[in-house]
Order: sequence, then structure tokens, then C-alpha cells
Amino acid sequence: MRVTFVVQRYGQEILGGSESHARNVAERLVPYFDVEVLTTCAREYTTWENVYAPGDSELNGVHVRRFPTIQPRAAGFAQLVAQLYGRPHSLEQEFEWLYAQGPWAPSLLDYLACHRADSDVFVFFTYIYYPTALGLRLVSDKSLLVPTAHDEPALDFRIFQALFHLPRGILYNTEEERAMVHARFGNAYVPNVIAGLGVDVPDRVDPERFRQRLRLSGPYFLYLGRIVESKGCGELLTYFRHFSMLYPDEASLVLLGKTEMPIPKVRGVTYGGFVSEAEKFDAMAGATAVLIPSRYESLSMVALEAWAVGRPVVCTAHGQVVMGMSRRGNGGLYYRTADEFAEILHLLLEKDDVARQLGASGQRFVAETYAWDKVVAKYRQMIDSVVSRPLAGRYPC
Repeated sequence: MRVTFVVQRYGQEILGGSESHARNVAERLVPYFDVEVLTTCAREYTTWENVYAPGDSELNGVHVRRFPTIQPRAAGFAQLVAQLYGRPHSLEQEFEWLYAQGPWAPSLLDYLACHRADSDVFVFFTYIYYPTALGLRLVSDKSLLVPTAHDEPALDFRIFQALFHLPRGILYNTEEERAMVHARFGNAYVPNVIAGLGVDVPDRVDPERFRQRLRLSGPYFLYLGRIVESKGCGELLTYFRHFSMLYPDEASLVLLGKTEMPIPKVRGVTYGGFVSEAEKFDAMAGATAVLIPSRYESLSMVALEAWAVGRPVVCTAHGQVVMGMSRRGNGGLYYRTADEFAEILHLLLEKDDVARQLGASGQRFVAETYAWDKVVAKYRQMIDSVVSRPLAGRYPC
């Protein structure tokens, strides 16, 4: 049985987000299916520049077919976003936005249309990009959707209204994501499951190794991911400055990840750059807590990884998904204001037993809910359900 994944970017260098999610799932399905991936030649979503060679290759047992993008992300995309989000606009403008956002790879859609018979099931990752928004419609009778949706202005666009009704099944990441999509689109009748994503922890985790590399002394809090305004990093730095004023020199903040915004100089903040998987877990294991300021997530892989090594998370109460996960797993605390943020950090530093208990609860939650064997079983179940109930119809190329 051949299962084809469709995702906007794909590669070992692409960490985090739906792209890493897709790669992890695809590789774990290799023992059960003939797995291939249709993707673009782009590595960076900010430009969609063709970096990888077009054509066929193999990565960890997965057959990868890459298609070139025909233009970079539009220079005026930010202005287009400002014109459309939360404002009256036309359907034509939404399509203009979709193409301007990218990745625009028409040869990928051509391949889908002409080779739809070559695969038994197509699994599309992320609702918001061109390959899924337009490609799923070409093979809807044998498709599954992993929407990775969160409450953002684009989710209200009319171009996506039909999309959530088209696939044979939907795999959600969290209960919050499923509830939001059902309320927004009225598509609860579409077969679905909460599949999520598993967590891989290295056999050896060494927090002291990370401390020595950055020359850290004393306790620290950790932010891990893209350092960008859309992930709440501006607010995080403002709130940490407030914490440092109330409780000088109690702890530092370490930022790890790719920088996409200027980092203001804030007392006690250290930027550690981009790190390997091993360093990431070393950093998490040594942190008092992992901070998640993003309001827009369908699933926080960072939260799952922090809990997997027994550390609590501190997240914004304006992010319903991570807050909901923290409440269900009893693995974290959440804040609404700068004062609440400061008092939570101070509490975890003063009450080490509270941090340990939260981390242990989160660890149990991950083991019970987001273990890889459970995730893979749910994907296999949904794939088998599509194949066992084929829809009649002819789709000429």
C-alpha cells in the first residue's frame, strides 16, 4: 500500500512546526507502508527560495519528490495581510493572498492530478498553504488532513470553508484544535481522531554539559523555538524585564532558536543560538521551567518535550491549546499579565517541589497520551479506513 504525504517543506534541516511533524510521522510509517512525500525545493518559508534539487531522492527510507517554486514569497505579503485580516475583502483577494504567501509550485499540483492513481492514500499537512489548500481538492476521495489549525485570522477565509469538509478523515493534534474546527466549520461528521505527535528523548541527557557551553551559573528559564513576534517573544522579553526588576538576579532567561526579530538587551537574557537535538534536551532538563508565550498553536512540541524530561511549562493563558494541555496534564502554570508571569517564575524558584511535581505530572501525561506507538496506531487506523471504504468515481488526468 502506498501512502503519499504532501507538505510545503521537507528535510532534516527543517526543525519544528508541521514540517518536522510530517517527517517524523512519515518515517515511522515506513515499516507498514510504501511511503513517499511530495514537497517543494524550498527550505525557508520566509522566501520559498529553491534550495534542494528538484526530482527524486530518499531520506531515512522515505521516497521524496521535490517540485520547484516559481516565485518567492511576495514582497508585499505583509501589506496584503494587513489589508485582509479582520477587514472586509473579496474571495479574489483571498486567492491573491494564498499565492502571495506561497509556496507556489504548480508542477506539484500537476503531478497530484496525473498520478492520483499511484497512491492509495494522500496525507496533507497544514491547511493554510498552497499545496494543501488547492492540492487536497484533487484527491479528496482518498485523502486525510492534518490541519495543524489554530485560531488565526486566515482560518476565517472563505477559501478554506470547503477544505475541512473534503477529506475522508482528519487527524487533530489536541482536543482544543478539534473543538475549534468543529465549531468554526460544522464538520464534526467527518471521521476524525486526536493523533498528536510522539516524543523522542535521547538516551543520555546532561544539563551540566549545556551549562558549561553557555557558562551559566544559577537557575535559568528556557525559551526554545523561532524567536519572532508572532510567537510572543516580544511580550516574553518585556515580561521577563518586569520579573527582573521585581526579583533582581534570581534567574536568567536563555533563548534558543533562529532569530527573526531584533533581540533587545535585557538584563539576565542569554541568546544561545541554534542547537542540536542533544543540546536541546540538555537545556530543557536543566531549566527551572520552559516558557511558551505563543498564543497560536495547534500542538506545542516544546511542551511535550519539556514534560518528557520532567520539567514544567509556563505558558500564556491567551493560548488556549497549550493552556488546555497544561491543565489536562497538570504539568504547567499560565499567566495573563506581567505581574502574574513574574510571580509564577518566583514561585517555581522558591518552591522547587512544586516545579518537580508539575514536571512529573507532565511526564505521565506525555507517556499516556503522546507515545509514538499510540500515534502510529491512530495513523494506521485512519489510513486503513480510507482504503477499506473506497469511493467510486473516475478522475481523468
